[in-house]
Amino acid sequence: MEIAPVRGTATIEEVAARAGVSRSTVSRVVNGSTAVSPSALEAVRRAIDELQYVPNRAARSLASRQTRAIALVIPEQTDRFFGDPFFASIVAGIGEVIGESDYIMNMLIASDDASAKALGYLRGGSVDGAIVASHHTSDTFLDRVADVVPVVYGGRPARVRADDYYVDVDNVEGGRVATAYLLARGHRRIATVSGPDDMPAGIDRLQGFRDAMAEAGVEPVAVENGDFTEMGGALAMTRVLASGERPDAVFVASDLMARGAYTVLREKGLEPGRDIAVMGFDDSAVSTALSPALTTVRQPSLTQGRYMASVLLDILAGRPAAHATILPTEVIERGSA
Repeated sequence: MEIAPVRGTATIEEVAARAGVSRSTVSRVVNGSTAVSPSALEAVRRAIDELQYVPNRAARSLASRQTRAIALVIPEQTDRFFGDPFFASIVAGIGEVIGESDYIMNMLIASDDASAKALGYLRGGSVDGAIVASHHTSDTFLDRVADVVPVVYGGRPARVRADDYYVDVDNVEGGRVATAYLLARGHRRIATVSGPDDMPAGIDRLQGFRDAMAEAGVEPVAVENGDFTEMGGALAMTRVLASGERPDAVFVASDLMARGAYTVLREKGLEPGRDIAVMGFDDSAVSTALSPALTTVRQPSLTQGRYMASVLLDILAGRPAAHATILPTEVIERGSA
């Protein structure tokens, strides 16, 4: 909860500017949070003294109350959340760690029209911290969440701030090794169905694809944007096939989109793994349910969820925590490529 200064005193923004820290850091100091470095704590206290900043004591008392609850915020539409196995793995990993602590977890599926409601809930003092499991560049309300409670992001935020904490996989390297795998098997007419261009994961996997192609001196046959959904993958694969030269391989930036690509390929009389090699990304349950089973890049989603929860618990307990935790990926070879 934001602490309102007594009328006539300095503002929280002025304290932050004087201390050389973010507004959220000042808010945490005056709220009694331990999720602040000793140097930042000293700088804020010194600025408070110099500016004679006086927070509203009643509000401070309310904000410093521990609820022993955390919020898991999913800024996605409900159908996307329940339809993508990635989220199931992330939530399972978070739940394992939170279940062993004395915290409870409240889940908020905050689509665009629900973001104001979600922000109001989080600002109301109902939780001690939050985990954000997915986010887009348009999710600006998440910056305001981080001004209220400690936040750990699943995936690199679109705008990384100095005091942000996040757990991610190396999506650039994942996209690079996926493409290098196809190149190593002699494919040269390679297309990609990329992820959303408003999500860091989509941007980074595409960058890895482009890096590997450039290193090999090969031009992509086609680059078509998807949205990490099965339908998005199908529509993008349709555009790939209509773009001109038929690819002999395609890197699809999620397993769910690869399932959509399979459907379109077969509608066009092309067999995945025989006529066109298909590489996915996730190693979710979708990859082994497909026939042929999908060659894919494994991202350790369950482990990522565990790390996200562990980092937040460390922050809340005042223990040191890494601001950026990057997990490795690996190619899982099956029948499609």
